[in-house]
Amino acid sequence: MDFSHILTDSYTLTLTCLLAASLIVLSIYYGIFYVGVGRYKGVKKKKDESLGKAKLPPVSVVMTAQNDAEKLRSNLLYILEQDYPTFEVVVVDYRSADDTKFVLQMLSQSYPHLKVVRLDADANGYQGKKYPFSIGIKSAQYDLLLLTDPECMPKDITDFCWIREMVSGYANDATSIVLGYCGIQPKKSPFNWLQQYDNMEYSVEYLGAAIHGRPFTGNGRNLSYKRSLFMKQGGFIYHYHVPDGADDMFVNQNATRRNTAVVLSDGSFTMVEPQRTVSDWHNYRKHRRATHRYYRLGLKINRLMRPLSVLLFYLSAALLLVGGHFPWQVLAGLVVLKLTWQIVATAKATDRLDIRPVVYWLSPLFEIYFLIANTILSFIPLSREK
Repeated sequence: MDFSHILTDSYTLTLTCLLAASLIVLSIYYGIFYVGVGRYKGVKKKKDESLGKAKLPPVSVVMTAQNDAEKLRSNLLYILEQDYPTFEVVVVDYRSADDTKFVLQMLSQSYPHLKVVRLDADANGYQGKKYPFSIGIKSAQYDLLLLTDPECMPKDITDFCWIREMVSGYANDATSIVLGYCGIQPKKSPFNWLQQYDNMEYSVEYLGAAIHGRPFTGNGRNLSYKRSLFMKQGGFIYHYHVPDGADDMFVNQNATRRNTAVVLSDGSFTMVEPQRTVSDWHNYRKHRRATHRYYRLGLKINRLMRPLSVLLFYLSAALLLVGGHFPWQVLAGLVVLKLTWQIVATAKATDRLDIRPVVYWLSPLFEIYFLIANTILSFIPLSREK
């Protein structure tokens, strides 16, 4: 094949450079994040340093509930029954109008380590979970906090080792924040596969960044940090005016390479039921992205590199193919190379996070879908209805 004409055709040369650059960026991204999460071995411990059962520190599990009676009835028992020496579960009942109060009263009769905090009114008009969460954290009696939601339950419901596994992230004294993973219950439907992929992509991004020493967010469905850090840094005081981001913004402002650890053992996972409707799912995703505009400029640019590279890769390949000045065999080979590496890398992550294989087989299609969907989603108003 003769490629000499490419050097004299500026249009073709530009598209070729864009194609090559985007392929390199995507290949590096898949390797660092997807393969990085897939091959992650766990927290590195110092010599002779371990958290034996006798050394396990007491833990306060904190969550907020608002009209979550059914979820609490289904999931809270699995947290109250955890196999852990000393822990409490603090549930802040925030302005619930359903049977949440009675469910918590009933459970507290059988589980003395369940502490219920009832809030019947807003505080200064604050929206979102930050106010009730801060009350729950201040009501906790232990320094080690483990945060989750009423809709979540530990994945391991036989050994009841969720608390113990998450606490293993504190093997080093410098650690103040531990990031965990929350998966979505699998179901046999394309809508569920979309949710699985979306959750995996989001999780791989923040977990992979933390594994490589650049933590920027966490998931409040499975997140731990020290109460002393929360109080020292002023809690949510600097972003109370932002309704979302009780987990996101606190970790973004306080996580560092030195003080943050990642735990990805099977027993550390939590699980949540998938969204039932497309509108609910889109609104959840809007809430999850609502605080990204407060990120530092450098982080915003870094997080745009992947979707921009996907767009440039397929766009430049299509234009080169239509132009007819670039060998289609080479284009086909580059596309196959990209798709193969993407599937292999995604398979590493899905295997580590215990996600069904159909997700990695369909990942190239899902990647294109979310490139379009996320662009559209950014223009849809955010609904704050519960």
